[in-house]
Amino acid sequence: MTPELQYLVYGVILLIVHVLVQATFSDLSKGLGWAVGPQDESREQTVVAARIERSLRNYLETFPAFIALALTLAVTEQGNGTSAFGAAIWFWARVAYIPVYASGVPLVRSAAWFASVVGLVMMLLPLF
Repeated sequence: MTPELQYLVYGVILLIVHVLVQATFSDLSKGLGWAVGPQDESREQTVVAARIERSLRNYLETFPAFIALALTLAVTEQGNGTSAFGAAIWFWARVAYIPVYASGVPLVRSAAWFASVVGLVMMLLPLF
C-alpha cells in the first residue's frame, strides 16, 4: 500500500473518531435526557461543542480532495516522497486542528488549517 493510501485509511479512522467526539460533546452539552430522547426540541450547544462541530464540518470540506489525490496518485503510480510527505502533513495537521479549534487558540487553528492545505498541494505537485 502506498503511503498516500495508508494516510487515507488513517483519514477514515480520524473521521470516525471526529464524528464520535463531536456527537459526544454535542449530546453532553445539551443534556443526557435530550441526547437519549427524541431530540424534538432545539437546544444550544456549549461553545466547545460548537467549535468541534465546525471543525468536523471543515474536515468534511477538505477530506474529498485528500481522497481524490490519494486515489489518483495510487492509480497513476505517480506518488513520490513529496506526495507521501504531503499526505503525512495533511493528516497530522488535521489531527492537530481538532483540539486547537476546540480550545479557541487564535492563529494556531489557522496555521494548522494552512498546513493541511500545504499538504494537499504537495500531493498535487507530482500530478503535473
